[in-house]
Amino acid sequence: MAREDRKRRQPDGDEAADDGDRRGRRDKRPKEEKPAPPLPSEIRNKEKRSEVYAKLMREKKAQKRRLGRERGQAAQRAAELGEEVPEKQVPRTIENTREPDETVCRPDDQELFAGNDADEFNAVLKQVVTPKVLITTCRFNSGRGPAFIKELMQVIPNAQYVNRGTYDLKKIVEYANNREFTSVMVVHTNRREPDALLIINLPEGPTAHFKLSKLVLRKDIKNHGNPTSHKPELVLNNFTTRLGHRVGRMIQSLFPQDPNFRGRRVVTFHNQRDYIFFRHHRYIFEEKEKKIVSKDKKSKGETKTEKQVNCRLQECGPRFTLKLQTLQHGTFDTKSGEYEWVHKPDLDTSRRRFFL
Repeated sequence: MAREDRKRRQPDGDEAADDGDRRGRRDKRPKEEKPAPPLPSEIRNKEKRSEVYAKLMREKKAQKRRLGRERGQAAQRAAELGEEVPEKQVPRTIENTREPDETVCRPDDQELFAGNDADEFNAVLKQVVTPKVLITTCRFNSGRGPAFIKELMQVIPNAQYVNRGTYDLKKIVEYANNREFTSVMVVHTNRREPDALLIINLPEGPTAHFKLSKLVLRKDIKNHGNPTSHKPELVLNNFTTRLGHRVGRMIQSLFPQDPNFRGRRVVTFHNQRDYIFFRHHRYIFEEKEKKIVSKDKKSKGETKTEKQVNCRLQECGPRFTLKLQTLQHGTFDTKSGEYEWVHKPDLDTSRRRFFL
C-alpha cells in the first residue's frame, strides 16, 4: 500500500515540466533591492544616531584620503612621463565665491594712491607726526572694562588713559585736540561687559564705531606670554575694498610706523567676512638638539646630535572681534554729523556680499 501511494504521488512528465517552469520563473524575478540605511537625522536613539554619524564621517574621510592619494599618484606619473600635470583643485568657499564688487582696490589704481596722499592719516603714516592715543571709557565703567583698557594700553604704544568722569565726549575730543593727541579711543561697556569701541581720528576725523564681541583677556588665555615695551609689528589682512582700505589705514594710524623687530611682537587685524579678528603674539625661538642616525656602513648606525632652532608664536592677549557699524565724517557728532557708511539690515542680502 505504501508503494502504491508513492507511485500515485509521483508527478508525470508534463507536471514535472510545469513545476520546473514555475521554479525558473521564480528565479528570473528581479531581486528586491535592500533598503538604504537610515540617515542619522531619522534615528531617534541618541547613542545609535551618534554611532551611525561617526561611521559615516569615517567613511567620508577615508574616501577623501583615497581620492587625494589617487590625484597625487596621477600627478606624479604625469610629471615622470613629461605630460601636463593636472591643475590642483581649489575648494569653493564663501570668500572666493563672493559677489563682484566695483570698489575692490587694484594695484594700478592711481586714484587710490592720490587719495592716500591727501587723506587724514597721511601725516602719521609718513612719520611726520608721532601717533599719540587717548583711551577713555563711557560714564559708567565697571566689570572687565578696566582690565581690558589696561591691556589695550600695553598693546598700543604712546597710549594714555584719561578718566571720563561726567564730561561729554565732545569735551574729551576738545581736550585731546589741545594736547596734540592723534586719536581718541572710547571703550563702551554694557552690563559690565565691553561691547563697543569708538575710534576718533584727530583733528578732522573720521569716526568709526565698532561692535566688540568675544573678548578674552590675557589671564584667560592658556600659556599666555607677557608683552614687552617694544614697538610692535602690525599685520593687516584682507582689507580689499575702498571702505576696507580706509578702515585699515585708520587702524594703522594708531601704531608707530617704525617697529622694533628685536622685541619680536606682532599685532594682527585679520578681516574675514567683515569681521575683524584681533590677535597679539610674540615670536619665541627655541634651540633644541636633534638626534640623527648616520646611514654610512662604516659608522654602523652611530647617532649624532645637531642643534636646531625652532620658531613658534606665543599669544599675549587680549583677543577680541570687531564689526564695523558706522563710519562718520569728522569727529564725533550724533546730531548733525554726516556718515560715510552705515551698516543696515537691508544691506545683508546675501552671505557672499562683503563690504571690507
